[in-house]
Order: sequence, then structure tokens, then C-alpha cells
Amino acid sequence: MSKSNSVLVIGAGITGMKASLMLSNAGKKVYLIEKLPLIGGNIIKNEECFPNLECSTCMVAPIQQDILQNQNVEVMTLSTVEKVEGEVGNFTVTINKKARYVSLIDCIGCGMCYDPCPVVLKNEWEENLAEKKAIYVPCPGSLPNVPTIDPESCLQLSGKQNCSACVEACDFGAIDFSEKDEKIKVYVGAIIVATGFDLFDATYLPNFGYGKYPGVYTAMEFERLFASNGPTSGELILRDGVKTPESIAIIHCVGRKDQGYCSAVCCMCSFKYAHFLNQKIPDAKVYNIYSDICVPDKSYQKFFENVKRESTELVFQPSTDKIKVTKNGSGLDIKYLNGKGMEETISANMVILSLAMIPGKETSHLSKVLGINKDTKGFFLTQNRNIGSVETTKSGIFVAGCAEGPKDVQNSIIQAEASVSKVINCLE
Repeated sequence: MSKSNSVLVIGAGITGMKASLMLSNAGKKVYLIEKLPLIGGNIIKNEECFPNLECSTCMVAPIQQDILQNQNVEVMTLSTVEKVEGEVGNFTVTINKKARYVSLIDCIGCGMCYDPCPVVLKNEWEENLAEKKAIYVPCPGSLPNVPTIDPESCLQLSGKQNCSACVEACDFGAIDFSEKDEKIKVYVGAIIVATGFDLFDATYLPNFGYGKYPGVYTAMEFERLFASNGPTSGELILRDGVKTPESIAIIHCVGRKDQGYCSAVCCMCSFKYAHFLNQKIPDAKVYNIYSDICVPDKSYQKFFENVKRESTELVFQPSTDKIKVTKNGSGLDIKYLNGKGMEETISANMVILSLAMIPGKETSHLSKVLGINKDTKGFFLTQNRNIGSVETTKSGIFVAGCAEGPKDVQNSIIQAEASVSKVINCLE
């Protein structure tokens, strides 16, 4: 049996998109599947990328457009892999594609359907800092710029009551409640897994006060507050309505001890936040509370030195688990042990928790479906791990980006290039 010349890429973040474009340029048919209703991944939640502080959405938008307009790349959003059969060169993949209920062809993205919807929900994409309707796009600038309907929350689709408010508001007949989920089979010669990462759940560490005190934020929540396409359009407005915190504490390595590894990029993110705050609130006092500092790239050290000199006070503490955040009037106290083992206290209006990167929620399920192993930390296991392999434990299936382990954008793209090279070699 001849080998299929098509490739399945799982995950439409920066790694999956770059891999898809490279495969397309090499003459391969690509099926790019994404569980979310948009493509772009975690990078589009960021306002800027270190160390050069490029606009993230400006950098990624051309790639997204190239993907959506590329005839060799078939994008399937709201889709997950259900079953994989066969072997390298001849995989049969069953994909579960959920109904969007809004036509990707007929919708023009005008947004007239949002306001009439009576259902109000928390927006998970915006880290629950904003609300959405049952018909929604995750954030301004989502691509494709076509809403989806949450069938469990929609009054009509859930059977709770008859409601056609969004249908009546749409002048283009783009909304179709009769649309059904689909099971789609594709035949591919190789598979690239680029499912990205999640972040450590800070509620597991109550000493930091996350979920208890409104002034405590995760790093990604801060990213969305600062982002121009975020819930506050980039204006730093805290949960209690305070617009200009006078003192901010950024705590490094939250969850590192529990996970048992360094995520490598968290320190740079923390220093980027210090830079943001210095630019937006130059009179604010910013502390970076750390037990270790990791700036591994040749260009990162210069960024770190600039931030250290201009915009932050570094506070060493040897034991993150000894930090305790408590309420102090309208502010917060951060109690910690200094290098001599003595307790000290910093007062702040805002605390930002820099969280460990962890395997994506779908990793365990996918490892079973694909028949590939996980490593001891829960990421996908590669062969010859110590020499940077992208080959998994099953021939013809490759892994790239943060699905393999924590890494920055540059190294994620390097792995995308490596996985594409491996795919082309194994299909020739």
C-alpha cells in the first residue's frame, strides 16, 4: 500500500500553525485540528513577547491569515481526535468535529447577534475576568472571526426554552440550530502533536491567597488585563476597581516545587511584567520575589539586566512554600523568609503569581488514543530525549512545542521545523 502524502497536525497554536505552513510549502496536504473555536493558541493572549517586546497579535495575525487562506491546509476548529488506527504512512484518524451553529461562509463577523442573547456567562478565554454570551467569540480579533454557540448554555439548544434572539438579529441567515456534530475520517501518513500547555492551578497552594483575595492574580490574568484586546482594553483595572496600584509583588516559581521542574520561561515573563508596570505606572513600586533566576537565552540576559536596573527590586527568598499572602486593610502583606531564614514582609496592592507550565489537559487522553507514551512529568515522551528528539515512542508520530515540555516561542518553532523535517523524511 502506498503511503499517504497528507499530515495531521493536532493543535493550532504558533507551533502547529508554523508546522502546517511548512508542510504545505513542501507540497503536503495538512489537516490542522484545534479544540477551541479560534486558532492562534496561548501566544495571542499576550500583549507582547520577550525579549524584543514585539506585539504578539501583530506577529501572529499574518500567520493566522496564511493558514486560513492556504488551500493545502484544512482547518477544523472545535475538533478533537477520537481514534487513530494504522501505522506510519497509513494512519486512519477519526475526528470529532463539534457543531459551531454559525456558518463560516455566511457570517461576516458583524457581532449583531451578541447583545440580544439573554444568557450571560464567564469568559474562560479571558481568565473569567470578563463575560460572554451563549453566542460569542473568545476575544476581539479572534480568527476565524465567526462566533460559536455553547449548546449547553444556549436556551434553544439546551431545550430550556424557545429562544431565537440571535437568529432574528442576524441579517445574513448565518445561524443554524439544526447543525450537528460530525465524525470525520482522514487518512494521513504522519501526525504532529502540538497541543501546547496549561498553567499550574494556584488554588492548590492556599498560602498565596489566590481565589481568596481579589488582589491576587495569575500571570495569565495579568496578561489579559494588560492586553489591548483584553477585557479592559489594556487599562489596568483591578477587581476592586483600583486603576493604579501603588505596589505590586511578582512571585516566581509558583508550583515549581510541586511539579518538580523549572519551566524556563517564567522568569522572563515575570521581568516582562515588571517592564510593563514600569511603563504604565512609572511611580509604582515593583518587587520580583524569587528563589532562583533562569534566563537561558543569549538575548535574555540583556533584557533581564535592563529590567533589573530600571523597574524592579529583586527580593530573594529560598522557600516559595514559606510565602504567605494575607489581607492588610485594603492591601496585601506578603510574608517570606529572607536568605538568613528571618521573616520579612512586603506590602502590595497587587500580587502576580508566575505559574509553572504543565502538560495540557488533553495529554493523557491523547497519549492513549495515539498510542504514545508520556514522560515522568506528564508531557509526551520523545526518543533520545537528551539530544532533542521530536520522535515519540510510535513511528510516524512526532511532537513539537510545549506538548513536549516547557519552552519559549523561539524553541517551539525550532521544534516545529524539526518535526516537519522528520515527517518529510518518513513519507519519502
